[in-house]
Amino acid sequence: MDVSIFQIIWFVLWGVLWAVYFMLDGFVLGTGFLAGFLAKNDTEKRVLINTVGPVWDGNEVWLITAGGATFAAFPTTYALMFSNLYSALVLLLFALIVRGVSFEFRSKLDSAVWRKSWDLAIIVSSFLPALLFGVAFGNIFKGIPMKNDFATLSFSYDGSLIGLLNPYGLVTGVLFVLLFAVHGALYAAIKTTGDLSSRSADLANKLWLPLLVVAVAFLGYTYPATKLFDNYLKVPVLLIVPLVAVISLLLVKVFAVKGALHKSFLFSCLTILFVVFTGVTGLFPNLIPSNIDPASNLTIFNSSSSLLTLKIMTVVAAICVPTVICYKIWVYRIFRERVTDKDVLENSDAY
Repeated sequence: MDVSIFQIIWFVLWGVLWAVYFMLDGFVLGTGFLAGFLAKNDTEKRVLINTVGPVWDGNEVWLITAGGATFAAFPTTYALMFSNLYSALVLLLFALIVRGVSFEFRSKLDSAVWRKSWDLAIIVSSFLPALLFGVAFGNIFKGIPMKNDFATLSFSYDGSLIGLLNPYGLVTGVLFVLLFAVHGALYAAIKTTGDLSSRSADLANKLWLPLLVVAVAFLGYTYPATKLFDNYLKVPVLLIVPLVAVISLLLVKVFAVKGALHKSFLFSCLTILFVVFTGVTGLFPNLIPSNIDPASNLTIFNSSSSLLTLKIMTVVAAICVPTVICYKIWVYRIFRERVTDKDVLENSDAY
């Protein structure tokens, strides 16, 4: 088979891995930074943390896999991405580390000051990744100020961490924050009971309108700020991807109003998946475009590994990805019940 076939396969898989990660960790991040607003007491905070406790670290596997796939399939892209976006990625990494530590350490000491400190850490370390992931992908969609010489493997980069906080990047960051907020509120609503569940559902309903406004602003801003629409104009049938994202977002509200929270959460999952697919489809065949010189774009063709490497990785992925999916389904089935006050008060192993 021609190498381009495997390059396309890995581009699709690359997009799917990122989309699945955002879908899964999105509700963990959302629940994390909403916990301070939803919970009225320490028990309710523990309930919220324990709704994500059994699954958050497993969700991180998809982030590691997405990064690993980038490293193995598109090593030049991986190298330049971590060089160009180093400051933002280090900040993101520290935030994810602090979040995991906060979950584990919060209940280790019976002290109000101790717990409030870790509560604040959970909120900040959940909010920052949501914002930074959006800002990062917004800048990828927009293009990064870099110029590459593929013959000598040298490059120049004229950006900075502050430069990434441009208007389009920030709009995309706010979009991700609100997507994850609604996602997390719905997850909290279906995983808790009583007044906490009702407040979570009510918050999801209230946050949906700001999400819609920002989503419309994002789509409107994307046309002049990026070249994502070029592929859709060339192949109109691809418009089904953003159309599914829009329909799913509308159905989130329809089912939330009806009280069908599980269905609303399902369409929230689909919304996140197809928002990411919309961006990835618009990027093809680019991985990181340059907004200085189109000849410097990092694409699946000029930054991929050898044919042999891609073949071996395809075989490994064909075995491992279905295995991980089956494992995740099993985990979510095992922990499918709602978390109650009694569960956290009587269980010494609870967070």
